[in-house]
Amino acid sequence: MKIGVFGTGMVGATIGTKLVALGHEVKMGSRTANNEKAVAWAKKAGAKASQGTFADAAGFGELIFNCTSGAGALDALNAAGAGSLKGKILIDISNPLDFSKGMPPTLFAGNTDSLGERLQAAFPETHVIKTLNTVTAEIMVNPGRIGGGDHVMFISGNDTAAKAKVGEFLKTQFGWKELVDLGDITTARGTESYLPLWLRLWGALKTPYFNVKIVKE
Repeated sequence: MKIGVFGTGMVGATIGTKLVALGHEVKMGSRTANNEKAVAWAKKAGAKASQGTFADAAGFGELIFNCTSGAGALDALNAAGAGSLKGKILIDISNPLDFSKGMPPTLFAGNTDSLGERLQAAFPETHVIKTLNTVTAEIMVNPGRIGGGDHVMFISGNDTAAKAKVGEFLKTQFGWKELVDLGDITTARGTESYLPLWLRLWGALKTPYFNVKIVKE
């Protein structure tokens, strides 16, 4: 499959590298066609890796991963263009973290909206699916690293068929065993609001390699 990855940071590089290792063709998108970090990633990742602008990655990919910072997510999608994203599934991993007052960050969206909702509202003809945003990058692509993979990933989105496709992708490609469908894109408020707790757990546990498991009656 041809896949576009928006973002050149740790999450984008981790997702992109895993996808290439699985045999997919991956184009990493950024603001400029020859972004230094994207060029270095493509060279290291191998023949099936390439880089370009956000618009290049959007046009290339049958499936898109948004791995930008939350603050840059809408700008990235605007740069990609509605036409290139029309009808496609966008897996949104970004979180609405506001670092303007230092650490720990606050959230610039929440309670009555979410970043996932804002992206969906701005691009109504794109299937925005929120998932993977509640774990660190390495766990996104290798859930078996902790607890043998016996933990949960959440998924939110308006389109049932698109969620099913993403869920199957996460299971077959990344190895996720259990997914919890929270509902439509408004439920991204819940997973994005988990980030303040996640950051404090990271501090308390002294490691980012953890996740949650749902135990019910």
